Amino acid sequence: MIESGNTQVPGFIIRFANESDVKLIHQFIKGLGEYEKLSHEVVATEEKLHKTLFQQKMAEVIIGEFDGNPVGFALFFHNYSTFLGQAGIYLEDLYIKPEMRGKGFGKCMLKYLAKLAVERDCGRLEWACLDWNHPSICFYKGLGAKALEDWTVYRVAGETLQDLARG
Repeated sequence: MIESGNTQVPGFIIRFANESDVKLIHQFIKGLGEYEKLSHEVVATEEKLHKTLFQQKMAEVIIGEFDGNPVGFALFFHNYSTFLGQAGIYLEDLYIKPEMRGKGFGKCMLKYLAKLAVERDCGRLEWACLDWNHPSICFYKGLGAKALEDWTVYRVAGETLQDLARG
């Protein structure tokens, strides 16, 4: 297993979230919503997060701490590539508090997830990024990530999802 303290930034550790972190995770999600100008879409509650993350185990969360203080989180889950015949890790959200950005914490968290993907015999680590988010796009490209420009993400949600399910 990857050691949580194994980062290249002194004083920064990464650990898996536990049930006592639900309030913190919720705060990070609300901070991310503000940053992405999507606060109106954040409907997750602490109760729902507790159920889906710690009872149903539908996703995993790592917390980044600097000198004992939480500075960011990453929420991820496994997907599967039929072409590779392997699982992958899909990073749903990576968030570092605004005042803590530019210190290498995001890079440490992505490196940690990459190591976790390799350890779990995953074929890839992937995520989506909003088109307007140029600071993040530059950051990801600087790590060697490539945009999948031939792919478009489709989504069915809310009432449309309900209608589709009803047939």
